[in-house]
Parts: sequence; structure tokens; C-alpha cells
Amino acid sequence: MESYKSIWSNCVEIIKDNVSDKAFQTWFVPIVPLKYQGDDFTVQVPSHFFYEYLEEHYADLIYACLSRVTGKNPVLYYRIIVDQSNKKGGGTILQSERPTPAKEANKKATRLNNSPNSLIPAAEWNPNLNPRFSFHNFFEGESNLLARRVGESICENAGKTFNPLFIYGCSGVGKTHLCHAIGNRMVERFPGKKVMYISSHLFQVQFTDAARNNVSNDFINFYQGVDTLIVDDIQELAGKEKTQNAYFHIFNHLHLLGKQIILTSDKAPADLQGIEERLISRFKWGATTELFKPDLELRKKILRNKIKQDGLKISEDIVEYIAENVTDHIRDLEGIITSLVAHSLVCNREVDLELTKRVVNKTVKIEKKQITIDKIQNVVSTYFNIELKEIHSKSRKREIVQARQVSMFLSKKYTDYSYAHIGNLVGKRDHATVLHACRTIQDSLDIDKKFRIAMSDIETLLKQ
Repeated sequence: MESYKSIWSNCVEIIKDNVSDKAFQTWFVPIVPLKYQGDDFTVQVPSHFFYEYLEEHYADLIYACLSRVTGKNPVLYYRIIVDQSNKKGGGTILQSERPTPAKEANKKATRLNNSPNSLIPAAEWNPNLNPRFSFHNFFEGESNLLARRVGESICENAGKTFNPLFIYGCSGVGKTHLCHAIGNRMVERFPGKKVMYISSHLFQVQFTDAARNNVSNDFINFYQGVDTLIVDDIQELAGKEKTQNAYFHIFNHLHLLGKQIILTSDKAPADLQGIEERLISRFKWGATTELFKPDLELRKKILRNKIKQDGLKISEDIVEYIAENVTDHIRDLEGIITSLVAHSLVCNREVDLELTKRVVNKTVKIEKKQITIDKIQNVVSTYFNIELKEIHSKSRKREIVQARQVSMFLSKKYTDYSYAHIGNLVGKRDHATVLHACRTIQDSLDIDKKFRIAMSDIETLLKQ
């Protein structure tokens, strides 16, 4: 008899020709064939909602493919994952019903009277979280301190403070990791609560499929039934008016009931383009926190953890070299270690500084940073034709404030010092003053062409 894997592989080839690429990636790629015994064919699916959607929209296609490939009429069973960390065992087994006109009519009538989400026991709920991402390996540093502390607070008091939580920052700074860490902590503390993580892309795909199949209300009802909804990369809904409208109703319902809402984006709410104003105003209701690029000490923590995790022996001088030169993305840091592991195994050699430099050079563009805060302040004071002591003074004159803020901005850009340390060296200011200065200068760079030219001239002088 043909193996169950081969049977499913042949079914998949037929299915590909009968559904859109998005539908195939969303609803069929996650399916895992498990066994074929007698007339029973069992597959694994990631959640109860996934099972219901397949039964509602694709059961007839799956049965047709199985019948064609096997030459028989198998009975389809689904195993629904209960524990994401143990996908090889456990889970609820449900028998599929063969589609018939009578059963389809009955399903439709049932759907109109029940929220599909309300029928799913918490024990069978799949939060779609990655168990590898936790607070345990989300290392604390100045760049993520506020966001992390707010996230931990939410886990203690979900829906009552910081709701919604809006996390933003550039790619690779740990937004997704923090989301999963919050979700996993909530599942651990409150196993009876329904937590759901979803990317905006998948949310959009699911809504499009629901609209195409005239079950948009079911889609909305499903998400309105969760206790904590985490939507990653909300900026990807830009221009998707119908999806935004669906999310608006979901947001309002959850917020009214005191359910926790968490969102991430690459921009602050005020800077989002293509998102309805009524949504943006709601994003500002709770806490808005920014994740910055990891500072030097945080990069070292991440590297040491990755090295320990991979069982690699790397000297501290190599850790220092990587941390000093790979500065933008956490993913780059982890990728460097993975590459070093591969080179070490393939070439059967220890990881030394020469190998590290070669790997790092292929991954990132290294800039020699020999610019000090003292040099920055001297260049800035000369450029603006003011005395250095005026930058350190408490003067609120416009030209002096601007020079002071430029000094702080460039100090953060060209050194690895913390906001607090920079503030101490630039007139003994606190870290909040430096953070405000950096944002003010960045705003000016975004909108003022003359100011961009001036900053370019200053940076040219710095590099001489």
C-alpha cells in the first residue's frame, strides 16, 4: 500500500491547482499527514479554528483528492495540536464529515446562531505562539527596558493597565520576540484564558478568504472571543480598508470587555500612513513604547546566550569584536553565530578572530568608529560658532539648544554609550532629555532639507 506521506504529497499536488497561492500557503502547507490505517486517514492541524475552516471550505476538495489518489473512500480525521512544544504527541482527534447538501445547510444554520470561538474549549485552544521566545531569553538592556517592563506588567494585570500596548521600532530589534514572550507568560499564568498571536499578513489572508466565502461575521466573532489579541506588524494593513474595518470592530469589542490588545509596528502611531484615523486614535489609548537598536552590553548578552545555546566555544575577544561591529539587528548577531558554527563544523577548525572577521565582513558593512563624544561636541560648537561651555550650560537660547541636541543625537549615532551616559557628558542631563533630543533632531531631518544639508556637513567634518 502506498505510504500516507506519499498519498498526501500527491493530494497536495492536485490541491495546488485548485486553490490560490495564498489559500494554499495559509490552509494547506501547515497540514501534516500522520497515518493511514484501514479506511482512516489522519492529518494534524494547528488549531480548532483551522479545523473548522477546512471543514467549512475545503472538505469536499480534500475528500475528492484522497479518493482520486487512493482509489477508495477514506474517512478523514484531524488531530488538533494542544501543546505547541510537543507536536509529536497528544491532541484532540476529530472526525471529518463528508460534505453533503443536507449537512452543508445544517452547518450554515448552526454558524448563524453560534460564534465558532465560543465552542472551542480553552484546553484545545492554539495561541499560535513560539515557545522558544520567552522573557527568559529576552535580555534586558537600556534599549528595551521600558517595553519589557510594561510587557511584564501586562502579564500580571492583563486588560486593566496599558491597554492597548503599542510596540514600535525598526526591523530586528525584538518586537516579535517580546510579543511571544508576553503571550507565553500569559498562557503559563492563566491557562484558562485564550491568547492569540497573529501576523497582520495572515490576518489579512484569513479575512480575504472569509469575505470571499461570505463568512466575514464568523471571522470577526472568532477574534472577538479571545482574551488577549496580539497583532504583529499592523502597518501591513495600510490601504486594506475592509480588513481595517473588521479589525476596528474586533478592537472595539475587546477593549470594551477589558480584553488585552497588543500591536507592533515599524513606526509610531502618529507616523503610520494608510491606516484609518479612527484606528490610529485608538492605538494611542494605552501605552506606546519604542524598542531601540541594542546597545553594546545588550549585544554581548545576546551573543553569549546564543553561543551557550549552540554549544560553541568562543573567546571573549571574539564576542567583543562581533558586538562592536554588528550593531543594528539582533537577527544579524544570531546569524553570525550560526554561520560560525557552520564554518567550524564544515572546516573542522576552531573559531578564531580571522574566521570571525571574514564571516562578519560578509554579513555587515563594518564602519570604523573612532569618533568620541568630545570630538562631536568640539566639531558642533565650532560649526555653530558657539563656545563649548555653552553646550554644557542651562541656556535655552534656540541656537544653543539646537547645538546641544545635535551633539546628543550624533553621540548616540556614533558611539555605543547609553542615553544616561551621553546626558552626563553633555551638560549632566538625564536620559529622557537625550531621548527627546534624538527624536527632535530626527524629526527635523525628516522634514527640513536645509537642516539635512547642515547635518551632512557636520558629519563630514566628524569623519575627517
